[in-house]
Amino acid sequence: MQQIMLLLEAKGDMTAISSINNCCNDELIPWIELKGKRQAFITAPSPRLRVTHLQYHFMPPALSQKKGKVIYVARNPKDVLVSYFYFHKFANILETPKDFNDFFEKFLRGDVFGCSWFDHVKTWYSHKDDMNMLFITYEEMIQDLPSAVERISLFLGKELTDEQLANVVKHSTFNNMQKIPQANYEQIPDSMLNHHQGRFMRKGTIGDWKNHFTVAQKEKFDEVLYKEMKDFPLSFIWDFRDIE
Repeated sequence: MQQIMLLLEAKGDMTAISSINNCCNDELIPWIELKGKRQAFITAPSPRLRVTHLQYHFMPPALSQKKGKVIYVARNPKDVLVSYFYFHKFANILETPKDFNDFFEKFLRGDVFGCSWFDHVKTWYSHKDDMNMLFITYEEMIQDLPSAVERISLFLGKELTDEQLANVVKHSTFNNMQKIPQANYEQIPDSMLNHHQGRFMRKGTIGDWKNHFTVAQKEKFDEVLYKEMKDFPLSFIWDFRDIE
């Protein structure tokens, strides 16, 4: 989403982004929760593009007054669990997991950095009508990136030509982002990300959880998923084979 947002601002011109940023996308669309970023946010010119993993109740109250716009990207929680497991092994800023089974249990309890996936999605989704929000899933973006980019562009009120939108899509595919230094986070210092332990752009697929979950783990996860999400009308794609 960082990559798409930057490219929409640049009307699909990747060289324009590269010319002003020699490190990575998080310098152009920084995390609002990082220390020392408050003043930069206050003084930044419009449009102020920011990214966050924070829960809804930590966000500026002005969002609930229809000020600003929010794009919430959700992903099916089974793949989130697997991806987050590998990110914990890769990120020096997070606890190194004991093993997958232990991390599985912690994830279901919400005993991981950033809180429970279920609580995060439910609180944001339950307030979606209180703000200008576009709720989109990672799987939708993988399934049909051109349509997703068009929805995002319309939501933001951008006016791009078909060629410019096509360039946004081209430079936002997983395979191409793996090759773009600003997008693949390979320039993040080793003090934060141990690049010998993995890659930020790991697989970018749907259904990798099937390569990690046991039958018992799938059944347990499904029980928790039903209990937590039965009152929320959200559906996810769980495997590439589910895509028609």
